[in-house]
Amino acid sequence: MSTLRGSQPDSAALPLLSRSHAHEVFAWRHGRPLRVGEFLADVARVAAAMPAGAHVLNVCQDRYHVAVGFAAAMLRGKLSLLPPTRTEDMLRRLREQAPDLFCLVDAPCELALPQMPYPHAVPPGTGVSQAVPWIPADQVVARVYTSGSTGAALPHDKTWGSLVASIRAGASRLGLPPAATLVATVPAQHMYGFESSLLMALHGGLALSAAHPFYPADIVEQLERVPAPRVLVSTPVHLRALLAAGLDLPALCLVLSATAPLDAELAHAVEQRTGAALLEIYGSTETGQIATRRTTQGQEFTLLDGVELLPQPEGFAMARGGHLAAPTPVHDIIETVGAERFRLHGRSADMVNVAGKRGSLAHLNHQLCAIPGVLDGVFFAPEHDGACGVARLMAFAVAPGLDATVLRAALRERIDPAFMPRPLVLLERLPRNSTGKLARARLAELAGAHVPFPRADDDGP
Repeated sequence: MSTLRGSQPDSAALPLLSRSHAHEVFAWRHGRPLRVGEFLADVARVAAAMPAGAHVLNVCQDRYHVAVGFAAAMLRGKLSLLPPTRTEDMLRRLREQAPDLFCLVDAPCELALPQMPYPHAVPPGTGVSQAVPWIPADQVVARVYTSGSTGAALPHDKTWGSLVASIRAGASRLGLPPAATLVATVPAQHMYGFESSLLMALHGGLALSAAHPFYPADIVEQLERVPAPRVLVSTPVHLRALLAAGLDLPALCLVLSATAPLDAELAHAVEQRTGAALLEIYGSTETGQIATRRTTQGQEFTLLDGVELLPQPEGFAMARGGHLAAPTPVHDIIETVGAERFRLHGRSADMVNVAGKRGSLAHLNHQLCAIPGVLDGVFFAPEHDGACGVARLMAFAVAPGLDATVLRAALRERIDPAFMPRPLVLLERLPRNSTGKLARARLAELAGAHVPFPRADDDGP
């Protein structure tokens, strides 16, 4: 087995990937293994083909192509932008911030930006093996954006050193066998999928599946196309849909979940169905992953090694240490339990006050989705408008076979009357993004389309 490790240029650099043997499997694509030597050759080839622009929007659909493009951009000293959406408004903001921005694409793309097609000229497996390159630890390699679920999407720059430290700490906590393969239902261009699939393949010693399955049947198919041991990287929304489909699942060694709190009932159902432990990852765009918990065994998260939380006024906290370059605010209400553990009580923007009663939108969402027949649902708190009195909560639900009257009656049995939504709107689906999140702007559009100015005395339809 040939070794590809290049010489370390200086003490302030880190290798592109933790494996150095050419024949180790880096990824699986269409049932075929792609080995480290082939990956490095592809990285060098794509890097050489990149245009002069310093900013890259990697919109490849194939996860292996995303990994190659990200690594190639690093080699060329380019910054990869990872926005939460590709709406015209988001693209306008990106063009303003980076006029030299270009897209790396591997499929037809209608984005109004200069495009670089992913080069497919070299047949698979014919590349010349390259030595593992080293990247300066302080090089800013990615600009990730918050999801916009609580407002405007905000940028955060990530250095190669901080990303590698985060993945090494996470991989140590997970304790996975090095031969495991990651199948992810979340895109590699968003922070959770970026860390838990792409970066985990680079520095966690795991292989990644090039596919990006979304629907339950596709998830099962892709799991079956990679060898055991298998890890499923997913979200509560995808996991709920996967269980509801009732499909037979191949053996898993671990399930990871993030992007939204996971209720214990769903966690138990996933573990019972898969036979694998389910670990929930806590983090944010700002901090990256900083804690995990096995939800079936308790509600407390355990911080990754070296990370600590400093309590702040009104239940907030500041994270520092570990892979964090500087103390970073945590925009959640946290209750610390000793030095290494904490309980999560919801986001600051998640708390609502109606008629003097304080509640959590996450709790209300859970109660709505727990009603038999409800496939998906969300509460929404419109901005207060003094001219219209007290802003009332609204709710949107996907519940085929249920009418609004029956649904409201079931909801009244579960929540305080002050939080009853007015109106409660039934939809065919909710406008979730590829990570299962709901941007506040999209919910505001829905709210405006159904009842622009809800009144405090309006009991809804």
